[in-house]
Order: sequence, then structure tokens, then C-alpha cells
Amino acid sequence: MKRTTGNRRPARHIRRGPRKAYSALVVGLVLVAATSASVATADDGPGPLGVTSVATATAQNARVGALFSADKASALAGNHFCTASVVHSPRHDLVLTAAHCLTEGADLVFAPGYRDGAAPYGVWKVVRHYVSRNWSGSQDEDSDVAFAVIAPQGGQNVEDAVGANQFATGTATGAKAVTVTGYPRDAEAPVACTNMPSAHSGTQQRIDCPAFTGGTSGSPWVDRDRHVIGVLGGHEQGGSTPDTSYSVVFGAEAAALYGNATAEN
Repeated sequence: MKRTTGNRRPARHIRRGPRKAYSALVVGLVLVAATSASVATADDGPGPLGVTSVATATAQNARVGALFSADKASALAGNHFCTASVVHSPRHDLVLTAAHCLTEGADLVFAPGYRDGAAPYGVWKVVRHYVSRNWSGSQDEDSDVAFAVIAPQGGQNVEDAVGANQFATGTATGAKAVTVTGYPRDAEAPVACTNMPSAHSGTQQRIDCPAFTGGTSGSPWVDRDRHVIGVLGGHEQGGSTPDTSYSVVFGAEAAALYGNATAEN
């Protein structure tokens, strides 16, 4: 069954702060990296732990993209509001994001690999989305997970165009380092950070990565095996500060939601 959030408009990440130019963000990220020489290097992820930098344009990162209102499809620059990523599905047409990024009745598009106002892999229409009853009924933060079905383009599905990560449930929090990749609303390229997640509660996990500001909701948490074990959202819709982010722990509810999304499309 199709389930929706019931919100009136596409939700933004709740974190607030002064608007900054993209160049300022890049300078800030470089400074973070330069002052983090003592940070341990991840055993199972790229680079040092807990350092955020601009993500390089790679085949892996092309699986992550930005969400836009459909009326901005021809003018993408500066208009993305959330992040989503392609996850494997039988029909090769599914993306994962946070439930608070989606809105009942809203026309949205997805641009995988979006960078500097351009969509190198095309702009893809969202045709329907799935959230749990606990989200649609009460916006339960433990249910801040959503899937969206993407319409084919030129006879090809989105997973065939850019590949996909594997959606995974039941992974022990902190078992592996993860890389979080997402689109700050005030930047025109994605940022990425690798660190070890830790438990916030029995149903929520957290990660310490700087500069994940508004717009990064929906960012996937991907381990070295290309399994998505979290999505930025959940507690406080992802967190009240840009340096600590949250995700729902993917368990039975998330598995059932994935089952619904793959069975009905």
C-alpha cells in the first residue's frame, strides 16, 4: 500500500544556520581536514575518521543524489532540499531517503551525482513513495525512513544508469565504519565523512561528522561492503547541530517497508 507523510511541502533538514557560499563551505572543510591530522584512519573506509570533505565524482558517489521539486527540474542550481540514494531492488527503480523529506502530493525529481548545477546522469521523476504507518500517523522519529519509486527514462531504470547499494537491516550499530554522503542545501556538490556510528538508543544511532547542515537529510550511511545501514534523519529529524547526525536503526519495520516498496511497484 502506498503510504505518505501527509506533510504539506517538502521538509527541510531542521538544522538552522546562516546561509554560506559554496566557496566558504569548501574552505571550512579544508580547514577541518587540515586540523585533524591526529584523527585515526578508518580501517574499513576512506581517509581519516570524523573528517568531512567535498566528495569526489566517482561511480560510487553517483548513486547518491539530490531531491528537487519538479518545477525546478530545468533550474537545478541552488534548489535541492534533501538527499537520496539508489538502493538495489528487483525492478532497479528505488531510492532511499528520510521520511520527513517526502510530502503527499508533491511532485519531486531526483538527480543522481548532481554537482555544480548539472545532472550528469539525468533528472528522474519520483512517481510514488512509501513510509510506514507510524510515520504517516504520528511522525514517529523511529520511523523516519522512506523509499521512492523512480520512473524509467529512455527505457532505462535508475539503477541500471548509476548502480545501487544494498539496503541492509539487522546490522549491529558500530560494527563497521560507515561513510555518510549528502548535499548541504547551501552547496552545489556533496560532502562525505567516514566514522564509526554509536548507539543513541535502542532504536536510534548517531555519528560524529562535521558540516552536515540543512539539506543532508536522507544521506545514506554506507559500509565498506556497500550496504546502506542508516539514513540521516530520525532523532530531531537528523540532529539539531551539524556535527552530530542520527539515523533510525534499520530493523523489522524498515525491512517491512522495503518489502512493501519492492512488492508493489
